[in-house]
Amino acid sequence: MASPTLADWLAEAPFGLAMSSGFFSFYAHTGMLAALVGRGLRPVHVAGSSAGAMVAGAWAAGVEPDDLARVLVGLRREDFWDPAPGAGLLAGKKFDRLLRDVLPTGTFAACRVPARISVFEILRRRTRVIDAGDLATAIRASCAVPGMFQPVWIDRRPHWDGGILDRPGIAGVPPGRLLFHHISSRSPWRRPGSPSLAIPRRDQMVSLVIDGLPRVHPFRLELGRDAFALARAATERALDRPLAGDVVRAAQA
Repeated sequence: MASPTLADWLAEAPFGLAMSSGFFSFYAHTGMLAALVGRGLRPVHVAGSSAGAMVAGAWAAGVEPDDLARVLVGLRREDFWDPAPGAGLLAGKKFDRLLRDVLPTGTFAACRVPARISVFEILRRRTRVIDAGDLATAIRASCAVPGMFQPVWIDRRPHWDGGILDRPGIAGVPPGRLLFHHISSRSPWRRPGSPSLAIPRRDQMVSLVIDGLPRVHPFRLELGRDAFALARAATERALDRPLAGDVVRAAQA
């Protein structure tokens, strides 16, 4: 008997989806999610850090992957670039408006599936998982890369990027079947071999890893279209692979 494929495993019972931090990797996360949804594989809850939080939050709020991709592919640096004095280059007000224009609902309570977003609570130096309140504010906090964005204040406390301590974005995910999309980091401030770069392991979790994707950043946004398309195609191939172990690597064609 042939081994079940990743698609078979996902289809056999409800599953959650978690997406990692990875700077501007929301293009790749959206491509991966587009492949899942195209097969009718829709997560029943989502979670993420930083770029993963943005895609998780948008999906939970009701934004379909192809619709999100159209927004991202059309993104220009001036759409979110608002330098201002403060503890970070960008004030984040433009990013906040962008999120509110994209999200069809403003709160976690109104989302179609539960969402959990990891942020870094600066004063307490710990990960905080947000699953209630204003959705755009939580996403913006989780995406607030130190040095690039100024801290985001929630409940009178400043917060930064969720990937600082919870790069996988799974700190608040309940036990059970989980697909985790891991973005390999090439950030210069992360040392090779750092525990934060390792693919996490947990019971009933399968990790999908796509290597070699373009590294999108604010001055190379045009690479986002390629990252989206390559991640989507790689995920399509991965879904048809026999599942052997808890890590599925999907190399580019």
